[in-house]
Amino acid sequence: MLTAHYASSRFGQLHYVECGAGEPVLLLHQTPRSWTEYRDVLPLVGATHRAIAMDTVGYGASAKPADDQSIEMFADGVEDLVAGLGLESFHLVGHHTGGVIAVEVAARLGSRVRSLVLSATPFITPEKRARAAWKRPVDWVQPKPDGSHLMELWNRRRHFYAPGQEAALNRFMADAVRVLDRAEDGHIAVRLFAMDERLPRITAPATVICGQDDDPSMPSFQPMVNALSATGHTVPGVGVPFPEQRPEEFARLVLAAVAAAGAADR
Repeated sequence: MLTAHYASSRFGQLHYVECGAGEPVLLLHQTPRSWTEYRDVLPLVGATHRAIAMDTVGYGASAKPADDQSIEMFADGVEDLVAGLGLESFHLVGHHTGGVIAVEVAARLGSRVRSLVLSATPFITPEKRARAAWKRPVDWVQPKPDGSHLMELWNRRRHFYAPGQEAALNRFMADAVRVLDRAEDGHIAVRLFAMDERLPRITAPATVICGQDDDPSMPSFQPMVNALSATGHTVPGVGVPFPEQRPEEFARLVLAAVAAAGAADR
């Protein structure tokens, strides 16, 4: 059973949903989503572990500070949740923006992160940071009195979802509309993150995964594998919404990474 909770943080209340018991596995979502990105993954991971999906600071039902968003701020929220839940160690999973946040958290917390799974995570280089200001908006749309901006946002994301996956796209829209005025801020934070300074600090065994149809992320797959000396897996037939398109495969790869970390400890 999925249960929803709140935990205190320096920003205000943080919302998270969990199920299961045992070693904790913390899952971080992409921008501008919420925990619902992992709605179908949580019970699968929770069958053998304590599976936790939080709403990043500024998104979902978590506190929404007025400060400029940054990966460091998002990671502060993760640290506050980890402290509030009393997690001495945990496995960490991030998808898209969540993967970039996971990089920062793993760099900070060292051996407390027992394994790291980065799904479709952008590989940010100094060259990419230099071009950040020129990037086309991903999810920001100009609100219009007739509501046509909602159709614009729907159409902008529609091609990521196959016919029959409209329920997942509806969940995306609900999350995006909730933060419509700041839906782009998380993407900007990703592009400004000094990832090259943080990757060398990661000690957790890493697994990098990506859907082969995830055109924005596939170019980052091999550089990330190389940078972390990680195990890599590409998955055919899935794209940007990997956790929702193929939750069973996503959970299988997460649990395999968790199991590998446990075997290495013995």
